[in-house]
Amino acid sequence: MERMRLGKSELQVSPIAFGTWSFGGDWGRFDTDEAKATIGRALELGITLFDTAQGYGFGAAERFLGDALWSRARRDDVFVATKGGLRMDGDRLLRDASGRWLREGVDSSLRNLGTDYIDVYQIHWPDEHTPPEETAGVLEDLVRAGKIRHVGVSNYDVKQIEDLARFGRVETLQPPYHLFRREIEDEILPYAMDHDIGVLVYGAMAHGLLTGTMTPETTFAPDDWRASSSDFTGDTFRRNLAVVERLKEIANQRGITLPQLAVAWTLAQPAVHVTIVGARRPAHLDESAAAADIVLAPDDLAAIETALADAIPVWGPHPEGMPPQSGGAE
Repeated sequence: MERMRLGKSELQVSPIAFGTWSFGGDWGRFDTDEAKATIGRALELGITLFDTAQGYGFGAAERFLGDALWSRARRDDVFVATKGGLRMDGDRLLRDASGRWLREGVDSSLRNLGTDYIDVYQIHWPDEHTPPEETAGVLEDLVRAGKIRHVGVSNYDVKQIEDLARFGRVETLQPPYHLFRREIEDEILPYAMDHDIGVLVYGAMAHGLLTGTMTPETTFAPDDWRASSSDFTGDTFRRNLAVVERLKEIANQRGITLPQLAVAWTLAQPAVHVTIVGARRPAHLDESAAAADIVLAPDDLAAIETALADAIPVWGPHPEGMPPQSGGAE
Protein backbone atom coordinates (compact mmCIF):
# COMPACT_ATOMS: atom_id res chain seq x y z
CA MET A 1 0.00 0.00 0.00
CA GLU A 2 1.24 3.47 -0.88
CA ARG A 3 2.70 5.61 1.92
CA MET A 4 1.60 9.15 2.77
CA ARG A 5 3.52 11.85 4.64
CA LEU A 6 1.41 12.67 7.67
CA GLY A 7 1.82 16.44 7.61
CA LYS A 8 4.59 18.05 9.60
CA SER A 9 5.02 14.87 11.67
CA GLU A 10 6.92 13.54 8.62
CA LEU A 11 5.69 10.02 9.41
CA GLN A 12 5.29 7.91 6.27
CA VAL A 13 2.08 5.96 6.89
CA SER A 14 -0.50 3.98 4.95
CA PRO A 15 -3.50 6.02 3.71
CA ILE A 16 -5.77 3.51 5.45
CA ALA A 17 -5.46 3.24 9.22
CA PHE A 18 -6.99 0.48 11.30
CA GLY A 19 -9.34 1.84 13.98
CA THR A 20 -10.16 -0.01 17.19
CA TRP A 21 -13.17 1.80 18.67
CA SER A 22 -15.33 -1.31 18.15
CA PHE A 23 -13.06 -3.23 20.55
CA GLY A 24 -13.82 -0.94 23.49
CA GLY A 25 -17.33 -2.16 24.24
CA ASP A 26 -19.44 0.62 22.72
CA TRP A 27 -20.57 -1.45 19.73
CA GLY A 28 -21.67 -4.63 21.46
CA ARG A 29 -19.84 -7.95 21.69
CA PHE A 30 -17.37 -9.28 19.15
CA ASP A 31 -15.49 -12.49 18.40
CA THR A 32 -11.98 -11.96 19.77
CA ASP A 33 -10.29 -14.58 17.59
CA GLU A 34 -11.84 -13.13 14.45
CA ALA A 35 -10.92 -9.60 15.53
CA LYS A 36 -7.30 -10.59 16.10
CA ALA A 37 -7.25 -12.23 12.68
CA THR A 38 -8.50 -8.93 11.25
CA ILE A 39 -5.56 -7.09 12.77
CA GLY A 40 -3.29 -9.69 11.20
CA ARG A 41 -5.00 -9.14 7.89
CA ALA A 42 -4.43 -5.38 8.21
CA LEU A 43 -0.71 -6.03 8.41
CA GLU A 44 -0.85 -8.33 5.38
CA LEU A 45 -2.60 -5.60 3.40
CA GLY A 46 0.18 -3.12 4.17
CA ILE A 47 -1.65 -1.06 6.78
CA THR A 48 0.98 0.47 9.04
CA LEU A 49 -1.02 2.89 11.20
CA PHE A 50 -3.23 1.65 14.06
CA ASP A 51 -5.48 4.09 15.94
CA THR A 52 -6.95 3.55 19.39
CA ALA A 53 -7.74 5.49 22.58
CA GLN A 54 -7.53 5.20 26.32
CA GLY A 55 -11.24 6.02 26.40
CA TYR A 56 -12.27 3.03 24.27
CA GLY A 57 -13.34 0.93 27.22
CA PHE A 58 -10.65 2.62 29.34
CA GLY A 59 -7.87 0.29 28.42
CA ALA A 60 -9.86 -2.49 26.76
CA ALA A 61 -9.17 -1.52 23.14
CA GLU A 62 -5.55 -0.59 23.82
CA ARG A 63 -4.86 -3.92 25.53
CA PHE A 64 -6.58 -5.83 22.75
CA LEU A 65 -4.58 -4.01 20.08
CA GLY A 66 -1.28 -4.52 21.88
CA ASP A 67 -1.92 -8.22 22.43
CA ALA A 68 -2.86 -8.76 18.80
CA LEU A 69 -0.25 -6.51 17.22
CA TRP A 70 3.02 -7.45 18.90
CA SER A 71 2.55 -11.14 18.26
CA ARG A 72 2.37 -10.33 14.55
CA ALA A 73 4.52 -7.24 13.93
CA ARG A 74 7.85 -5.71 14.89
CA ARG A 75 7.50 -2.42 16.75
CA ASP A 76 9.56 -0.48 14.22
CA ASP A 77 7.36 -1.61 11.32
CA VAL A 78 4.11 -0.01 12.52
CA PHE A 79 2.84 3.26 13.94
CA VAL A 80 0.50 3.41 16.92
CA ALA A 81 -1.73 6.41 17.57
CA THR A 82 -3.78 6.69 20.71
CA LYS A 83 -5.82 9.36 22.43
CA GLY A 84 -6.18 10.64 25.97
CA GLY A 85 -7.86 13.39 27.93
CA LEU A 86 -11.06 11.63 29.01
CA ARG A 87 -11.67 10.13 32.45
CA MET A 88 -14.50 8.64 34.45
CA ASP A 89 -15.79 10.29 37.63
CA GLY A 90 -18.21 7.74 39.00
CA ASP A 91 -20.63 7.22 36.12
CA ARG A 92 -19.79 10.57 34.50
CA LEU A 93 -17.41 10.86 31.57
CA LEU A 94 -15.30 14.02 31.83
CA ARG A 95 -12.93 15.81 29.49
CA ASP A 96 -9.64 16.28 31.32
CA ALA A 97 -6.54 17.49 29.50
CA SER A 98 -4.83 18.59 32.70
CA GLY A 99 -1.15 17.91 33.15
CA ARG A 100 -1.72 15.39 35.93
CA TRP A 101 -4.30 13.33 34.03
CA LEU A 102 -2.36 13.36 30.74
CA ARG A 103 0.78 12.09 32.48
CA GLU A 104 -1.22 9.32 34.14
CA GLY A 105 -3.02 8.62 30.88
CA VAL A 106 0.14 8.25 28.80
CA ASP A 107 1.67 5.88 31.34
CA SER A 108 -1.55 3.86 31.38
CA SER A 109 -1.67 3.72 27.57
CA LEU A 110 1.95 2.59 27.38
CA ARG A 111 1.20 -0.26 29.80
CA ASN A 112 -2.01 -1.23 28.01
CA LEU A 113 -0.38 -1.18 24.57
CA GLY A 114 2.74 -3.01 25.75
CA THR A 115 5.11 -0.51 24.17
CA ASP A 116 7.77 1.98 25.25
CA TYR A 117 6.55 4.87 23.13
CA ILE A 118 3.47 6.15 21.31
CA ASP A 119 3.99 7.43 17.77
CA VAL A 120 1.09 9.93 17.81
CA TYR A 121 -0.63 10.99 21.03
CA GLN A 122 -3.86 12.94 20.52
CA ILE A 123 -6.07 14.91 22.88
CA HIS A 124 -9.37 13.11 22.38
CA TRP A 125 -11.77 16.02 22.91
CA PRO A 126 -11.12 19.69 23.72
CA ASP A 127 -11.19 20.51 27.44
CA GLU A 128 -12.38 24.08 27.96
CA HIS A 129 -11.56 23.94 31.70
CA THR A 130 -7.80 23.37 31.34
CA PRO A 131 -5.61 26.23 30.08
CA PRO A 132 -4.05 25.33 26.71
CA GLU A 133 -0.60 26.24 28.00
CA GLU A 134 -0.91 23.52 30.66
CA THR A 135 -1.96 20.89 28.12
CA ALA A 136 0.71 21.91 25.61
CA GLY A 137 3.40 22.08 28.29
CA VAL A 138 2.91 18.54 29.52
CA LEU A 139 2.75 17.20 25.95
CA GLU A 140 6.12 18.81 25.21
CA ASP A 141 7.51 17.26 28.41
CA LEU A 142 6.26 13.84 27.28
CA VAL A 143 7.91 14.28 23.88
CA ARG A 144 11.21 15.18 25.55
CA ALA A 145 10.87 12.14 27.81
CA GLY A 146 10.50 9.91 24.73
CA LYS A 147 7.10 8.57 25.78
CA ILE A 148 5.37 10.12 22.78
CA ARG A 149 6.86 11.06 19.42
CA HIS A 150 4.26 13.38 17.93
CA VAL A 151 1.32 15.43 19.18
CA GLY A 152 -2.16 15.61 17.71
CA VAL A 153 -5.70 16.59 18.57
CA SER A 154 -9.10 15.11 17.80
CA ASN A 155 -12.47 16.87 17.44
CA TYR A 156 -10.88 20.33 17.73
CA ASP A 157 -12.04 23.39 15.80
CA VAL A 158 -9.67 25.97 14.33
CA LYS A 159 -9.68 28.28 17.34
CA GLN A 160 -8.96 25.42 19.70
CA ILE A 161 -6.06 24.27 17.52
CA GLU A 162 -4.65 27.79 17.40
CA ASP A 163 -4.95 28.21 21.17
CA LEU A 164 -2.97 25.01 21.77
CA ALA A 165 -0.46 25.70 19.00
CA ARG A 166 0.57 28.97 20.67
CA PHE A 167 2.23 26.95 23.42
CA GLY A 168 3.33 23.75 21.70
CA ARG A 169 3.19 21.57 18.63
CA VAL A 170 0.02 20.37 16.88
CA GLU A 171 1.13 17.98 14.16
CA THR A 172 -2.01 15.97 13.42
CA LEU A 173 -5.77 16.34 13.57
CA GLN A 174 -8.41 13.60 13.77
CA PRO A 175 -11.88 14.95 12.89
CA PRO A 176 -15.10 13.17 11.92
CA TYR A 177 -15.70 13.15 8.17
CA HIS A 178 -18.00 11.17 5.94
CA LEU A 179 -20.63 11.66 3.24
CA PHE A 180 -23.24 12.59 5.84
CA ARG A 181 -21.00 14.92 7.86
CA ARG A 182 -18.95 17.54 6.04
CA GLU A 183 -18.66 20.68 8.17
CA ILE A 184 -14.86 20.40 8.37
CA GLU A 185 -14.67 21.36 4.70
CA ASP A 186 -15.51 24.97 5.57
CA GLU A 187 -12.64 25.99 7.86
CA ILE A 188 -10.82 23.05 9.44
CA LEU A 189 -9.49 21.32 6.32
CA PRO A 190 -8.28 24.57 4.68
CA TYR A 191 -6.54 25.49 7.95
CA ALA A 192 -4.90 22.06 8.14
CA MET A 193 -3.60 22.40 4.58
CA ASP A 194 -2.24 25.88 5.24
CA HIS A 195 -0.40 24.70 8.38
CA ASP A 196 0.75 21.29 7.10
CA ILE A 197 -1.23 19.41 9.74
CA GLY A 198 -1.65 15.70 9.07
CA VAL A 199 -5.35 14.82 8.88
CA LEU A 200 -6.68 11.39 9.87
CA VAL A 201 -10.45 11.29 9.45
CA TYR A 202 -12.73 8.90 11.29
CA GLY A 203 -16.27 7.69 10.72
CA ALA A 204 -16.02 7.11 6.94
CA MET A 205 -18.82 4.55 7.15
CA ALA A 206 -21.09 7.06 8.93
CA HIS A 207 -21.18 4.68 11.90
CA GLY A 208 -22.43 1.82 9.73
CA LEU A 209 -24.93 3.73 7.61
CA LEU A 210 -22.65 3.55 4.57
CA THR A 211 -22.07 -0.17 4.81
CA GLY A 212 -25.30 -0.45 2.82
CA THR A 213 -26.58 -3.27 5.02
CA MET A 214 -29.12 -1.30 7.06
CA THR A 215 -32.87 -1.12 6.42
CA PRO A 216 -35.71 0.82 8.11
CA GLU A 217 -36.23 -2.29 10.28
CA THR A 218 -32.62 -2.39 11.52
CA THR A 219 -32.28 -2.37 15.31
CA PHE A 220 -29.24 -2.32 17.59
CA ALA A 221 -28.23 -4.17 20.73
CA PRO A 222 -28.86 -2.30 24.01
CA ASP A 223 -25.11 -1.92 24.60
CA ASP A 224 -24.64 -0.35 21.13
CA TRP A 225 -24.72 3.47 21.36
CA ARG A 226 -26.73 3.66 18.12
CA ALA A 227 -29.72 2.06 19.86
CA SER A 228 -30.52 5.40 21.51
CA SER A 229 -29.22 7.75 18.82
CA SER A 230 -31.58 10.03 16.88
CA ASP A 231 -29.27 9.51 13.87
CA PHE A 232 -30.45 5.92 13.60
CA THR A 233 -34.16 6.20 14.38
CA GLY A 234 -37.25 7.83 12.95
CA ASP A 235 -37.50 10.06 9.90
CA THR A 236 -33.80 10.98 9.84
CA PHE A 237 -32.84 7.33 9.54
CA ARG A 238 -35.43 6.57 6.87
CA ARG A 239 -34.54 9.60 4.72
CA ASN A 240 -30.84 8.88 4.87
CA LEU A 241 -31.40 5.25 3.92
CA ALA A 242 -33.04 6.52 0.72
CA VAL A 243 -29.88 8.55 0.02
CA VAL A 244 -27.80 5.42 0.68
CA GLU A 245 -29.73 3.59 -2.03
CA ARG A 246 -28.81 6.30 -4.55
CA LEU A 247 -25.17 6.10 -3.49
CA LYS A 248 -25.30 2.33 -3.98
CA GLU A 249 -26.34 2.88 -7.59
CA ILE A 250 -23.36 5.17 -8.17
CA ALA A 251 -21.02 2.58 -6.67
CA ASN A 252 -22.52 -0.18 -8.80
CA GLN A 253 -22.08 1.88 -11.95
CA ARG A 254 -18.45 2.42 -10.99
CA GLY A 255 -17.95 -1.29 -10.36
CA ILE A 256 -17.13 -0.86 -6.67
CA THR A 257 -18.97 -1.38 -3.40
CA LEU A 258 -20.64 1.32 -1.33
CA PRO A 259 -18.05 1.08 1.49
CA GLN A 260 -15.29 1.49 -1.08
CA LEU A 261 -17.04 4.54 -2.51
CA ALA A 262 -17.37 6.02 0.97
CA VAL A 263 -13.69 5.56 1.80
CA ALA A 264 -12.44 6.66 -1.62
CA TRP A 265 -14.55 9.82 -1.34
CA THR A 266 -12.84 10.85 1.90
CA LEU A 267 -9.39 10.24 0.40
CA ALA A 268 -10.35 12.33 -2.65
CA GLN A 269 -10.25 15.41 -0.40
CA PRO A 270 -6.73 16.87 -0.84
CA ALA A 271 -6.43 17.84 2.83
CA VAL A 272 -7.08 14.26 4.03
CA HIS A 273 -4.00 12.09 4.42
CA VAL A 274 -5.48 9.04 6.13
CA THR A 275 -8.90 7.47 6.57
CA ILE A 276 -9.43 5.35 9.68
CA VAL A 277 -11.39 2.18 9.01
CA GLY A 278 -12.67 -0.25 11.59
CA ALA A 279 -13.48 -3.90 10.97
CA ARG A 280 -14.18 -7.02 13.00
CA ARG A 281 -13.78 -9.51 10.15
CA PRO A 282 -10.92 -9.83 7.65
CA ALA A 283 -13.28 -9.80 4.65
CA HIS A 284 -14.74 -6.45 5.69
CA LEU A 285 -11.26 -4.97 5.95
CA ASP A 286 -10.30 -6.32 2.52
CA GLU A 287 -13.21 -4.42 1.02
CA SER A 288 -12.44 -1.10 2.72
CA ALA A 289 -8.68 -1.23 2.26
CA ALA A 290 -9.06 -1.68 -1.50
CA ALA A 291 -10.48 1.85 -1.63
CA ALA A 292 -6.96 3.23 -1.21
CA ASP A 293 -6.36 2.40 -4.88
CA ILE A 294 -9.64 3.86 -6.18
CA VAL A 295 -9.54 7.30 -7.80
CA LEU A 296 -12.94 8.93 -8.22
CA ALA A 297 -13.35 10.95 -11.43
CA PRO A 298 -14.94 14.42 -11.47
CA ASP A 299 -18.13 12.88 -12.88
CA ASP A 300 -18.24 10.44 -9.96
CA LEU A 301 -17.87 13.25 -7.45
CA ALA A 302 -20.58 15.29 -9.18
CA ALA A 303 -22.98 12.34 -9.10
CA ILE A 304 -22.29 11.89 -5.40
CA GLU A 305 -23.07 15.55 -4.74
CA THR A 306 -26.40 15.17 -6.52
CA ALA A 307 -27.26 12.05 -4.52
CA LEU A 308 -26.53 13.88 -1.27
CA ALA A 309 -28.97 16.70 -1.93
CA ASP A 310 -31.56 15.19 0.47
CA ALA A 311 -29.11 13.93 3.07
CA ILE A 312 -29.57 14.85 6.73
CA PRO A 313 -26.34 15.28 8.72
CA VAL A 314 -25.36 12.33 10.90
CA TRP A 315 -23.45 13.83 13.81
CA GLY A 316 -22.55 10.76 15.80
CA PRO A 317 -21.87 10.68 19.55
CA HIS A 318 -19.97 12.95 21.89
CA PRO A 319 -18.49 11.88 25.24
CA GLU A 320 -21.26 13.30 27.41
CA GLY A 321 -23.87 11.51 25.34
CA MET A 322 -22.41 8.04 25.61
CA PRO A 323 -23.73 5.29 27.94
CA PRO A 324 -22.26 5.57 31.47
CA GLN A 325 -20.22 2.37 31.22
CA SER A 326 -18.39 3.45 28.05
CA GLY A 327 -15.67 5.90 27.23
CA GLY A 328 -15.77 5.95 23.48
CA ALA A 329 -17.23 8.69 21.32
CA GLU A 330 -14.54 8.90 18.67
